[in-house]
Amino acid sequence: MSVVEPLDAASQLAARLAGWLPGQRWFGAKGREIAGVVPVAATLLYEADDPEPARLDHVLLEVSYADSAVRQCYQVLVGYRRELPERLEHVRIGELAEAGNWRVAFDGLWDGELAGALLRLMVSGAERGSLRFHMEEGVSINARGGDTSPSQPGGFAGLPARVMDAEQSNTSVVYGETAILKLFRRIAPGHNPDLEVARALRRVACQHVPTLLGDITGRLGAEPKVPTPSVPDARDPAPSPVSYAMLTAYAVNSADGWSMAAASVRDLMAEQDLRADEVGGDFAAEAHRLGEAVATVHADLARALGTGTVDAAGLVTMADRMRARVTSATVVVPELGPYQEALLAAYDALTTATTPVPAQRIHGDLHLGQVLRTPTGWLLIDFEGEPILPLAERVRMDSPLRDVAGMLRSFDYAAAHLLVAEESDAQLRFRTEEWIDRNRDAFCSGYAAVAGYDPRDETVLLRAYELDKAVYETVYETRNRPHWLPIPLDSIARITS
Repeated sequence: MSVVEPLDAASQLAARLAGWLPGQRWFGAKGREIAGVVPVAATLLYEADDPEPARLDHVLLEVSYADSAVRQCYQVLVGYRRELPERLEHVRIGELAEAGNWRVAFDGLWDGELAGALLRLMVSGAERGSLRFHMEEGVSINARGGDTSPSQPGGFAGLPARVMDAEQSNTSVVYGETAILKLFRRIAPGHNPDLEVARALRRVACQHVPTLLGDITGRLGAEPKVPTPSVPDARDPAPSPVSYAMLTAYAVNSADGWSMAAASVRDLMAEQDLRADEVGGDFAAEAHRLGEAVATVHADLARALGTGTVDAAGLVTMADRMRARVTSATVVVPELGPYQEALLAAYDALTTATTPVPAQRIHGDLHLGQVLRTPTGWLLIDFEGEPILPLAERVRMDSPLRDVAGMLRSFDYAAAHLLVAEESDAQLRFRTEEWIDRNRDAFCSGYAAVAGYDPRDETVLLRAYELDKAVYETVYETRNRPHWLPIPLDSIARITS
């Protein structure tokens, strides 16, 4: 039996958690001084005494900062054991003073037994407190073949669990070669767009996204309190839905688009006399297929979630937002100064675009790191949108050209980031730019083949979206990778010239 109640145990760890959070890759406020960490809700999910005592609690943490009254909410799956195995020392949180068998606290997702308990809760459709574990109708976990089928539930036994190292804002656990659970670390009231879109695309049998298998959801009322940016102390008068995690089919034997594109550029650099279309690792055919896949997903999103338009007034509002972003970005990145006039002119040109502009739900943060190449084709993943934006903006209908622009920017990055690390001469730069142009054109041609229109013909809109993304990149690089700042600056110089 538990010696310490979940919320009491989490409260004992509050000071430890304040020191532990900044070291986590998924923590979104690195560099800010934490004023306090308060566990506002905790739920016992699993405990066992045999063969070794183990327990898993779901904990919501309210984090406050010295520089703002706005607080953030994060979820942590806290595991407890009597002794912590050496393999889990890197996720140790701390020790409880008086807790009987539950002495050492750690990030429970890294413990195979505890991570497996989450999957079992989902397969059984369990409820724990305000948390609801759910599997989509007609699917279950198949431990034998790595697929999903409408077979009897319970085939989860024996699936090993491992945490993926690649993600940052979220944490994902892979079960065998069958399923992957994505835990949304930062929690806000409302349905997470990734889960919402995955369910909508499942309804229309979209072939270019991983199949949704299940989710973990709940409701937030007056307690725990999850503040909004505009009203830091607001408490919802009625419970609000919240998304905690989603389970999808695992894309076995897949490679991410960024790695594939970067490998293609490396092949080009290794060849002294070959053009981009002559190198064995030419990526253009894959870029074309990727364009087809993105256009297909856009069509499926329109069928599943409807369409709209942006009128002349909407374009003025869009231009105003872009102008505001470049003005604030120039404060952080003085190097944008010489381009500010040209950037503002490109945004002003939006008001001359032909209206109405077709709009719909889009990916919102599309780049080569958000696509996977499987043996059968391309998959798009992570439909959360730009994580720094408020939820209302991430779910707003927009032109599909924003996604196209994001992918075009990613082709620039895939090639240019290697030049930053290389002693590059003019010839190498010329051939790398040739690779960029070749793959940007291939992607747009593939997109046009499915969409029925060529993004390159929408000059004003596509140019504005690309520049808006590049301005965002200059701020990100200045704050995180200053040596990469020339990449977006060079792109801005090229697009505005």
